[in-house]
Amino acid sequence: MASWPAIHETALTRRVWMWSSAAGLLGLLTQPFVRDYVKQTRVFIARGQRYDGSLVQTITAGLEASGINLQALRGKRVLLKPNLVEPTRDAPHMTTHPAMIVAAADVFLRAGAKVTVGEGPGHVRDTEMALVESGVQEALDDQKLKFADLNYEEVAWLRNRGRMCDLTGFFFPRSVVEADLIVSLPKLKTHHWVGMTGALKNLYGVIPGIKYGWPKNVLHHNGIPQTIHDINASLPKAITIVDGIVCMEGDGPIMGSAKDLGLVLIGANSTAVDATMARIIGLQPKKISYLQLAARGLGPIDQRWIKQVGEPWEDVAQAFEIIDTPDLQFLRAQPGELIS
Repeated sequence: MASWPAIHETALTRRVWMWSSAAGLLGLLTQPFVRDYVKQTRVFIARGQRYDGSLVQTITAGLEASGINLQALRGKRVLLKPNLVEPTRDAPHMTTHPAMIVAAADVFLRAGAKVTVGEGPGHVRDTEMALVESGVQEALDDQKLKFADLNYEEVAWLRNRGRMCDLTGFFFPRSVVEADLIVSLPKLKTHHWVGMTGALKNLYGVIPGIKYGWPKNVLHHNGIPQTIHDINASLPKAITIVDGIVCMEGDGPIMGSAKDLGLVLIGANSTAVDATMARIIGLQPKKISYLQLAARGLGPIDQRWIKQVGEPWEDVAQAFEIIDTPDLQFLRAQPGELIS
């Protein structure tokens, strides 16, 4: 009998291929949980959001406005992937807030989906400690939510469908490979190497530490922009719900300072969401290396192809502090330069 990884690598070939080429966006929009095709990918922005506010209502409205058909998710397996990179109670702005995770889980559970929260922290081997320090463990227990430790789960090997880096494939945890839908739940943060970390970079956390180590330097050595692209190209379908309520600026993704924005962003295409986040914090999407690669087939970054619903990004924009190096300062929109 074939092994579990071998069976699932074959079974997923058709699904994964859809997200790895220029045809991927069209393939995405033919899925039953994504509504009718529109020329412009939608990104929803809600302002004035609080962790003790009506997040379930906001997320539900944002998913529907983004073209996500929640009714089609009944009985489907949904994996929620927050960012718990190196949590500490002294810096809650570093990780996805538990209230965002619980609210998103509630929305998908109400739709009849089978919900699991999964994470493979990149900087700590003790996942239980990460859950406790982030406050997520208490939230999971209160809501009786299932958790998958993506650093230590059984894995399957899938071919690299992006082919921007030299890795021929990736090991993915079972909960990732078997998911019908992955929901990236990033914290909006600056990043000291690539400028910004959001929906696409958050999925570094689906790569298992037992295969790639801590902090998963195999990926770093093969190029951060390239591996961000290739991981996302090789995964099953992913959408995004962004925790932009209390964010991080400066020396992110770990050492930065808290920045209050009060935003929730939602979109069916993670590349478009990341491009919108970049605009909000004063960065040019076309200058961010991993977005340049993503624009070749994963989704649009040009705002002509991104339809804003909810709040216009211009009305909520606030320039974030970033590290004062030539490479990162280059990402800023210059005086008089339009953010396109």
